[in-house]
Amino acid sequence: MTSPEATTPEAALDATFPEGPPATPSPSPVDREFTAAELEQAGLLHTDRNVVISRFAVFVPVDELGTARPVVIRSGAVIGPFAVVHGGTTVGEQVRVEEHTVLGKPELGYAIGQTHAGSGGGTVVGAGVVIRSGAVVYADVQVGLDALIGHHTLLRTGVRIGADTQLGHNLTVERTALIGRDVRCSPGSHITSSTVLADRVFLGAGVRTINDKTLTWRDPDRRPVLAPPRFDTGAKVGTGCVVLGGVTVGEHALVGAGSLITYDIPPGTIAYGSPARVRGEVAR
Repeated sequence: MTSPEATTPEAALDATFPEGPPATPSPSPVDREFTAAELEQAGLLHTDRNVVISRFAVFVPVDELGTARPVVIRSGAVIGPFAVVHGGTTVGEQVRVEEHTVLGKPELGYAIGQTHAGSGGGTVVGAGVVIRSGAVVYADVQVGLDALIGHHTLLRTGVRIGADTQLGHNLTVERTALIGRDVRCSPGSHITSSTVLADRVFLGAGVRTINDKTLTWRDPDRRPVLAPPRFDTGAKVGTGCVVLGGVTVGEHALVGAGSLITYDIPPGTIAYGSPARVRGEVAR
């Protein structure tokens, strides 16, 4: 197995993401699925030393448009049994990809006023990341150093995850959501498209976020205007909260469990209720 030339890293959310591997012409395989040995023979698997790849791992280098991209796996990484790794994925040093995960899946089909054609590539998993069994990571997702992705968590196209962030199990993070470093998201939450979670945000379990105030879906006369919520640095939102579109939870604000957040929460305040109202200030 050969190693590619070193790539220039790019910074996002204070984490380092190496550039993904370039696209190459399709090898026109009879079958779309490859073992590691077959992918290496096709010249589309580049690994460093001390890489462990299960003989039951599956590689899919060709996307829905027929473009083949290599897979890059760095030193010390482990790819578990029945993991599915798509072309254009870079797996960093000491990454652990557990069984039955999917990495780099191309987006195909209609969503939010547009149709995705199934283009792959751009998936980068930073050094030291752990991806638990059953997680699904789409194409063009970047996960920062030492982050953890929980069991059966879904990261859709264009999501960015900062370093040292922990995402619990059964989370859904929709397209182009931006999650900073040292963030904690407890299990069972839904992070809607384009939501921003700044550094050190804490979300309790079962938090629901909304970005569409009109609930527009496949209306030929009108396109949805999305207004995602935002959680500023150090904000904390308790279990079971619902956060409406366009709302900002300010820096170091604390929102009590079960609240319905319909208006901005000022920085450094304590709020709770349905709707949530400011009740005091956070002790600093």
